[in-house]
Amino acid sequence: MHPAPNAVRNAAPDAASPDGRAAQDASPLRAHGRPARVQVRRDTLAALGLIAPLAVFMLVFFVVPIVMLLGRSAWDPVVAASLPATAQALRGWNGTALPSDAVYAALARDIAQADDAGTLGQVTSRLNYDLPGYRAVIMRTLRKLNATDSAILPDTARHTLVAIDSHWGELDYWRVMARDSAPLTSTYLLHAADHRLSAAGSVVAVDSDQAAYVGILGRTFLMSGVVTAIVLVLGYPLTYWLCSLPAARRSRVMMAILIPFWTSVLVRIAAWMVVLPREGLVNKALIAAHVIASPLDLLYNRTGVYISMVHILLPFMVLPLFSVMRGIPRTYQIAAISLGSHPFSAFWRVYAPQSLPGVVAGSMLVFISALGYYIAPALLGGAGDQMLSYYIAYFTNTTINWGLASALSVLLLAATAVLFFIYQKLAGARPVIPG
Repeated sequence: MHPAPNAVRNAAPDAASPDGRAAQDASPLRAHGRPARVQVRRDTLAALGLIAPLAVFMLVFFVVPIVMLLGRSAWDPVVAASLPATAQALRGWNGTALPSDAVYAALARDIAQADDAGTLGQVTSRLNYDLPGYRAVIMRTLRKLNATDSAILPDTARHTLVAIDSHWGELDYWRVMARDSAPLTSTYLLHAADHRLSAAGSVVAVDSDQAAYVGILGRTFLMSGVVTAIVLVLGYPLTYWLCSLPAARRSRVMMAILIPFWTSVLVRIAAWMVVLPREGLVNKALIAAHVIASPLDLLYNRTGVYISMVHILLPFMVLPLFSVMRGIPRTYQIAAISLGSHPFSAFWRVYAPQSLPGVVAGSMLVFISALGYYIAPALLGGAGDQMLSYYIAYFTNTTINWGLASALSVLLLAATAVLFFIYQKLAGARPVIPG
């Protein structure tokens, strides 16, 4: 019996035919899709396994230390840890009248125990930071307590401490003690913004002769902006000329730009310390060429800082510009000139707008890098040329004031985040080419 024609037409193609092979190969994917999902899952797990060591390294040695450092700007439990009984007793205090005798007795015990444990110095530094003179009050109280053989009675503790130092009878001292007994604090962040908490707890501006860090932040922005402008003025024509060179010469020039980039920053700054002094090579060459009559002061001032930072950061501008400019056809300018446009007008109206993404990327990269510079201003600048990073290092290594160092770091990080947000907006906006 012969099959019906319709059955022959509706039968599946022969397995030996190309269509048949494709149907057989694709049928498992069409049926369930399991082999594709399994392969994707295997590829994903393999990729995660490759990046897992780097991710763990970055988390442990980069993210966690930064988060811990920034957290010190708002977390300082030194008073609560060193004077635990006093901190516990002050939790229910309303701050409108002097504490009870039990609080005074707890303070006397805590001062003696903190002195024995060697932590009283940290406590006095913390309290004195909020209310100058607190250190002297506590140390005077400690000396009188050590000179007294009899223990302080709980019922007469207030009278005894006030007799030792009358400041224990002032509400301001107890309000500061109660506020600093809480581990969470805003003192350092306010101080980084040239503000402070008064004894009553209100936010006030510091005296004009004590305000410094907002001005230092402004100086940091100013110096970074000047360096970025100089690097852009030097880097743009250099990159434009670099893109016009043949491939062989372009490689040699790019190598000359990158060799200093690969050299240690400290080595380059040390070289400028040899070249820039009054008796250095620069002044000798200028005098020999009769450009100047007397040596210039190029070291230990802002001029030396600008020179070194421009030299260090120039490749950070050239590389983003080069990645954009090499993709801009020169035929556009040639076509504009052939249609009667002036060469400069053709460059400004045709070429320059297309290079704007590279200008924005290079400028932001240079500016953000310059914000955190420490070595160049510290070695080549004067006292009035230091940027915010210098003071972060100073409070971290010299005065061991980690809270203020962390607060200044938060200030600098917030400024950097704002700049990055602005960059994202500029990078997302399409440049308008003048008609």
